[in-house]
Amino acid sequence: MPATARPAAEAARRRTFAIISHPDAGKTTLTEALLLAGGAIHLAGEVRARGQARRTRSDWMKIERERGISVSASVMTFESDGKVFNLLDTPGHEDFSEDTYRTLTAADSAVMVLDAAKGIEPRPLKLFEVCRLRDIPIVTFINKMDREAQDPFALLDEIHDKLALDPAPLYWPAGSGQRFAGMLDLNRREFLRFSRPSADEPVLARAERLPMGGNSVSEALSEELLAELNEGADLARGVLSPFDGEAFRAGHLTPVVFGAALRRFGVAELLSVIAAESPSPRPQNARIDGADVAVDAGREEVSGFVFKVQANMDPKHRDRVAFLRLCSGRFVRGMTLKTAAGKAMNIHNPLMFLAQDREITDEAFPGDVIGAPNHGVLRVGDSLSESGKISFQGIPNFAPEILKRCRVKDPLKQKHLRRALEALAEEGVTQTFRPTIGADMIIGAVGALQFDVLEERVATEYGLDVVFEPSPYQAARWISADAKSEVDAFIAKYGSQIAEDIDGAPVFLGKSAWEIGYVQEKNPAIRFTAVKERAA
Repeated sequence: MPATARPAAEAARRRTFAIISHPDAGKTTLTEALLLAGGAIHLAGEVRARGQARRTRSDWMKIERERGISVSASVMTFESDGKVFNLLDTPGHEDFSEDTYRTLTAADSAVMVLDAAKGIEPRPLKLFEVCRLRDIPIVTFINKMDREAQDPFALLDEIHDKLALDPAPLYWPAGSGQRFAGMLDLNRREFLRFSRPSADEPVLARAERLPMGGNSVSEALSEELLAELNEGADLARGVLSPFDGEAFRAGHLTPVVFGAALRRFGVAELLSVIAAESPSPRPQNARIDGADVAVDAGREEVSGFVFKVQANMDPKHRDRVAFLRLCSGRFVRGMTLKTAAGKAMNIHNPLMFLAQDREITDEAFPGDVIGAPNHGVLRVGDSLSESGKISFQGIPNFAPEILKRCRVKDPLKQKHLRRALEALAEEGVTQTFRPTIGADMIIGAVGALQFDVLEERVATEYGLDVVFEPSPYQAARWISADAKSEVDAFIAKYGSQIAEDIDGAPVFLGKSAWEIGYVQEKNPAIRFTAVKERAA
């Protein structure tokens, strides 16, 4: 195969997808079941374990293990049946929305996990809007069918009404809760029998398939449940949309798989749908020499963008890793790439991940996510390419909804605190604002839980005991104007309420949302923005 053709061929077998859900819908359980279904094969080696250590956890931080929630996106790369899967696990809790939004910029498709008893909850509804803005196609997995569930038609109607998506079930469930017996493959007319394996079963066995109409199905299902299954399946075929791959990839239709992730039922079928129908790496919007360009996987030049930075994934390494989503070309170990700002860096030890486990890889292709160890050179939103001329669409920062002062209990460690807060702000854990007047840093967050994560990480990784105190400010907005003199005059007038963000951009700190509106009305030349797209 010619060298120039190989990146496109390799990209064609990549599936880079994110998992989104409401907290407690079973996202992390599904993630681990997918790894099991795919053989949990890391591109740089196979992950094998015993007992509880078998669970290659996407939740690897101490606070995640203690609270049973995901607070940081993680990447898992594995290979199965000739396809390479880059699974991006996102935080389920709404307090970590920004990390999820950033991760979705690196995904070509998404799996939406719904609790069969609860249907569509507020969190997936918000995340769906992000997917819609980026034209990300969605596969729906209706989880926890082994518990009491809503009527399948009610769940599908909710998807149609709340998301304006046509649901196309590929399978139809037989009962729920204690009655749950499996599901019917609507295309192949085969029944997948449900069993309840123990939670520590070391392998994922595919469900037994029984031909409909045979004696085996009659033996597996009661007469009542079989009649209910046939009636529901016939009605589904008659009134619901048939699956259409083009409509799915255009974002108009969602294929639906039912299952029980904890019992690993339906998981292999979900992975098969992702492999067969989800798109390979899609073109990414960028600017080259001032022109808007769609960079596709077949482009010879290596390029990509940083969507996440994570420090101290392994305390023994005290590392700082930028997660780089590759968009084009064949990346090889030791390659020198440049940012759009002209910084050059040689990536000697590119990493591939299975949660916090990592191994060095010799090559990677479009759709892959590699880790680039660096010491503060790379930031979220940076573009990298061989020429340094490619600048991908920026990744936005959102105005925080909670603002607090932060101080360290030991005043002699003030400089250490500043460095720690700035390093974590570069990761996107929280936002840090430096007031032009006053010494205490102002910390901004979308949700209260982010402060708990910040406190735990500052203590664990930097040895600092910090205190968060109420701030006189309740809102923050980035400020700009057509003329620099207008901004300078505004800063001089409102100096006590001016701060700088991590990039040095000016920010107005308001005592209330009402004050933000009032000050904006009095200063029409100044633009107040709640979203800032960092230039790559």
